[in-house]
Amino acid sequence: MSADEMTAPGLASPTADAPGSDLVLTGVTKRFASFTAVDNLDLTVPQGAFFALLGPSGCGKTTTLRMVAGLEEPTAGRIRLGEQDITRLKPYKRPVNTVFQSYALFPHMTIFENVAFGLRRQGKSDVKQQVEEMLELVELGQYSGRRPTQLSGGQQQRVALARALINRPQVLLLDEPLGALDLKLRRQMQIELKRIQTEVGITFVHVTHDQEEAMTMADTVAVMNGGLIEQMGAPMDLYEHPRTTFVANFLGQSNLIRGRVKGVDRDTVVVDVQGSTLRGPRARAASDGGEVWVGVRPEKVFLSHAGTEEDDTNALRGGVVSDVSFIGVSTQYLARMPWGQEIMVFEQNTGARERFSVGDPVDLHWVPEHTFLLDADQDALAGVELEGV
Repeated sequence: MSADEMTAPGLASPTADAPGSDLVLTGVTKRFASFTAVDNLDLTVPQGAFFALLGPSGCGKTTTLRMVAGLEEPTAGRIRLGEQDITRLKPYKRPVNTVFQSYALFPHMTIFENVAFGLRRQGKSDVKQQVEEMLELVELGQYSGRRPTQLSGGQQQRVALARALINRPQVLLLDEPLGALDLKLRRQMQIELKRIQTEVGITFVHVTHDQEEAMTMADTVAVMNGGLIEQMGAPMDLYEHPRTTFVANFLGQSNLIRGRVKGVDRDTVVVDVQGSTLRGPRARAASDGGEVWVGVRPEKVFLSHAGTEEDDTNALRGGVVSDVSFIGVSTQYLARMPWGQEIMVFEQNTGARERFSVGDPVDLHWVPEHTFLLDADQDALAGVELEGV
């Protein structure tokens, strides 16, 4: 569907006549007895953004979503949508709709009637045209006469999405909407959700614990932990420039190796790691003094047979391959270093590089620009045990 078609009455962007309708949370706190689920949260979601709240179970992301929806009342703080304070409004009075993991479709109604339900309750006219346009948007026009049980899980999720969007909310909240789908279908739906959000121009706030899901769809990701936002930004920025060990470990995987800063110049931090000198860009250093964690993503590291390569990369020598896992597109290695730490290496199976076996002596290399540095006072395992929760 073209952008011009989206200006039809049934599908006009609800933000078109609501300029400056950012979702703004100011000092929002939610306590349950002695437990603080969300702690003094300040957050702005720009109008028209696809925004993801990412984090493990219990981090506060779903509670935040429920407060925006009106299903929970904040203990403190304010929630505004544009100039409207919605903090204490009843859910049905908010220009907000929610799509849950459970589709909550009416099994006795056709797909058409499921999507039309909200419009009929409001006494809207021209229901037929609006429903048909919305079903075309989610590519289910030919299924309008079927019932939910006759559709696949992904199709039912698109019906739930259409039913929420047809009410033209200013904000659509998605609470783990793809969690019930299998991996292949989930990936297809990630692409579909992003396409639909781009076409309708509505603010989407998506709650998920799935890192790939957040990075695939969202313009901006806020990583939550313990009721707080650890870091927020574009997916690539978070991945390439983590500022905490939690973000480094939860958003993908990282090698974190303890070192001590030897010196700093205008652009580079020089670090000693077990007698080896490593370098990293100062722009990627959350800490540039004293003890630090030297970070590098596993896919940035490559292996060589011990003593065979001398170059200007960062290098850690004297490793031994301790594990090899073939996973199709790549091979994942663990290399045990002389001080006992195992370092992960992901190498693409392009055939361009030699394969290694358990017991092979190896050196590890990566370009200095791929190094990031974090404060060593942080727990190196933060986020690791929570991954995939």
